[in-house]
Amino acid sequence: MTAKILIAYASMSGNTEEIADLIKSSLEINPIDIEIKEIEHMNAEELLQYDGIILGSYTWGDGELPYETEDFYEGLLDVDLTDKVVAVFGSGDTAYPKFCAAVDLLEERLQLQGASLAVEGLRIEFTPDTDEEVESCANFAVMFAEKLGV
Repeated sequence: MTAKILIAYASMSGNTEEIADLIKSSLEINPIDIEIKEIEHMNAEELLQYDGIILGSYTWGDGELPYETEDFYEGLLDVDLTDKVVAVFGSGDTAYPKFCAAVDLLEERLQLQGASLAVEGLRIEFTPDTDEEVESCANFAVMFAEKLGV
């Protein structure tokens, strides 16, 4: 059976979307079915359809989730994610006191709902425009796939 993976993200300037695309392209070497969606067009119950879940978000203001993720984030409280393998990535700006805090908020909520964190959250400043950042995205995807067993 082919593993079904979701990459869902919130992106305002395109930075988080670019990270999502890099992760997706790194995962495509595996025999898996990957869907990519924007978080604001989802409800949390949809996560139950997937074997692996990767969420991404930029951080707003002084460490908050952006408004387009709020309903989804609240909806997570109603979903049992036991046995789900998850990972979280985000883009941010180190000029703010809480760099990529959305990653921490999402990781905490997913684990609270029983999910198993596959890899430590990926944090990228703005967009992945260096070889090192692109490689970090690829390594994140590889570690996720290994934990998922694909």
